[in-house]
Amino acid sequence: MKLAVDAMGGDHAPESVLYGCKEALNTYKDLSIILVGDESKIKAYMEPSDRVEIIHTDVQIEAEDSPVKAVRRKKDSSMVLAVQQVKEGNADAAISAGNTGALMTAGLLIVGRMKGIERPALSPMLPTLGGDGFLLLDVGANMEAKASHLFQYALMGDVYMKKVRKVEKPRIGLLNVGTEAGKGTELTKEVYALLENSNMEFVGNVEARDLLEGAADVVVCDGFSGNLVLKSIEGTALSLFSLLKEELTSSVKNKLAAGVLKPSFKRVKQKMDYSEYGGAGLFGLNAPVIKAHGSSDERAFFSAIKQAKLMHDEKVAETIKQEIVAYESEKEM
Repeated sequence: MKLAVDAMGGDHAPESVLYGCKEALNTYKDLSIILVGDESKIKAYMEPSDRVEIIHTDVQIEAEDSPVKAVRRKKDSSMVLAVQQVKEGNADAAISAGNTGALMTAGLLIVGRMKGIERPALSPMLPTLGGDGFLLLDVGANMEAKASHLFQYALMGDVYMKKVRKVEKPRIGLLNVGTEAGKGTELTKEVYALLENSNMEFVGNVEARDLLEGAADVVVCDGFSGNLVLKSIEGTALSLFSLLKEELTSSVKNKLAAGVLKPSFKRVKQKMDYSEYGGAGLFGLNAPVIKAHGSSDERAFFSAIKQAKLMHDEKVAETIKQEIVAYESEKEM
């Protein structure tokens, strides 16, 4: 597999990006990487290799840039050139930890939406208390959605969980304000009916408070609601660990107790750590495009590369296309 990487995207680029790439190259002997960015900065961290190609550019898309304007005006930026490698057939997938909106725009305009998909979805794996995690889609690609969009999200999530996470029968849940079938907006009621009559393992409505308990393997919602859930989970986890740290270092007695419990706290942190789950896939595009977390360290970026490789090796995009074609054929019958 050949992977195009935006070496300059993210809060800790290029260091964390390149160290993550190094770990991936050591782990996957069939992987080669195209690094796009400032060549002098890249070479400061990356040794020459026949499995590494560098495309030089000193243009970057910044976090505060307007996504559409940035993609159209900064065509020689590290992010756009990385995605362009996929379009031109030089790479099988692309990854960036940079501007989320710009990457979504680049994915749509350059790689393109697959035939039959009405709207792509930005889809991260999020932690659960049991450690298995759940896929949430959409978290911001589309702030408003139709029932058919959410149904397609469910189809794409079902394929991803089967192919990449190896879940035999992924449980599909619909994010709602209550578990009863009649709850919610007209949109959620319409989506409920579509999912209930599908061949997927639909478990009904799920409430936000039950997500971390593992109420479903795939949770579908509009991008506005999904983004609120995503930011709430991230913020709660950060605040909780901050409070624990403050409390456990507040006295000598607490520090001694913390020393004894340190292995347990480490296991809890690992369960709730987004870096173990990879990035957010842009589902519905013609090839894998992965958005790594903006604050990714090397481990988180490695996990995003692992996710991209699994999506490529398991032919997730091709399988999604087949599922959409089959669904459209059934509707016409």
